[in-house]
Amino acid sequence: MKVIDTHAHLNFDRYDKDRDTVINTAFANDVVNIINIGIDAKTSLESIELAKKYAKIYATAGWHPHDATTFDKKELKKLLIHEKIVAVGEIGLDYFRNLSPKNIQKKVFREQVEIAMEHDLPIVLHDRDAHKDVMEILTELAPKKLVFHCYSGDYTMSQKIIEMGWHISFTGVVTFDRAKYYSIIKDLPDDKFFVETDAPFLTPKPHRGKRNRPEYVKHIIREIAEIRMKTPNEIAEITTRNAKKFFGI
Repeated sequence: MKVIDTHAHLNFDRYDKDRDTVINTAFANDVVNIINIGIDAKTSLESIELAKKYAKIYATAGWHPHDATTFDKKELKKLLIHEKIVAVGEIGLDYFRNLSPKNIQKKVFREQVEIAMEHDLPIVLHDRDAHKDVMEILTELAPKKLVFHCYSGDYTMSQKIIEMGWHISFTGVVTFDRAKYYSIIKDLPDDKFFVETDAPFLTPKPHRGKRNRPEYVKHIIREIAEIRMKTPNEIAEITTRNAKKFFGI
């Protein structure tokens, strides 16, 4: 079962003691690629360094809504030049913690979407408790390639996302909140979704409560396979193909 973990944070300090081991173990367990995600200037640079070290790792650059007050447009454009950068992200809105003022979050989100469109790069979106504003901004700007990372919206929203031609990505949450995601997963077109760990967070069953790792993406694959009444290998093939096309790898 060859799989891609489309969203991880392996540069975070929770991997400082065994980062290389975690990465090599993932590759030894059929993880064919990892997309390591930037959330500000520092982590975007760290993601690029990881991608330079490992041929199978790719990077993104962007300012998470928590870090919106530190956004540097010139720095982002500089980061996007690197050959291993495959998307702008993770960017978006987060009204759960509100670590940055909402007006600044929205301004920075708009600017980053526009930059992604200028550079013809896909967008990795963070949306937490901000569905209305996220959808209003995205519908207005209408980027072509965008994925809702760690999808948390409802069924109606998922259908609107598909109508707009965007993608949805699922984390380990689907393994312990199946009822919420069942209809959403069941009715998605084959070409509009993929999977991620969001490591070190959101660890799926049966490892819930432990630090997440890229190879645990297989548990998400198996859950989706059951819901869609396909084999895990079929879902792995579908999500791998979708991720490769989306990120251009």
